[in-house]
Amino acid sequence: MAQKYLHIFFDLDRTLWDFDSNSSECLSELISKYDLDRMMDNASLFIEAYHRNNLKLWELYRKGQMTKEVLRTLRFRISLEEFGIQDEVLARKIGEEYLRISPQKTILIPHTMEILDYLKSKYRLHIITNGFQETQEKKLRNCRMDNYFTSMTTSETVGHNKPRTEIFHHAISSVHARKVNSLMIGDDLEVDIAGARNYGIDQVFLNRDEIQHTDPVTFEIDSLLELKEIL
Repeated sequence: MAQKYLHIFFDLDRTLWDFDSNSSECLSELISKYDLDRMMDNASLFIEAYHRNNLKLWELYRKGQMTKEVLRTLRFRISLEEFGIQDEVLARKIGEEYLRISPQKTILIPHTMEILDYLKSKYRLHIITNGFQETQEKKLRNCRMDNYFTSMTTSETVGHNKPRTEIFHHAISSVHARKVNSLMIGDDLEVDIAGARNYGIDQVFLNRDEIQHTDPVTFEIDSLLELKEIL
């Protein structure tokens, strides 16, 4: 039987690169550096507030309702304001530091390197991400993953965010792949899975939290290791 898939497209954040762990580690360092723990009763709540606000603002960015320049500072400003800290300069400084430090973090989703080693000789591997180009390139380099991938398509360079079909079309056409031979792997049912499905390519939903859903998916796994059973 001929091999069906030739091109494997991965999401990056929360699929390969452990965004939540890396972000929390970075924020803990910034809390210490800027003495934020002296300004609030529970500094760990600031990390929770940041992640919550960042998620909401990224949704606006994904819909084209916010620029990346505004996003980078606003997510920290409104998080600080929740703790009674109104300081635009501080928010901007922390935002700049976060962008510098966070991509240097190297915590990966379990089994990432093992599965990339397994797939590399069998398929052409690619990234499709809503992240910023420069930031995502740094993550791949610092985690020594860059050599595994033939291409990386970012929403920033294409001008469209997942789940828009335009970004999937750009990613596939730019490497001369065909829909029938392409597979998308991601952790977000709407952004990665529905986006790929609407474009007409098969999908693998990495459901590490085992959330209950009724969305149609081609494959569903709770560990990257399970890709060995599919590919």
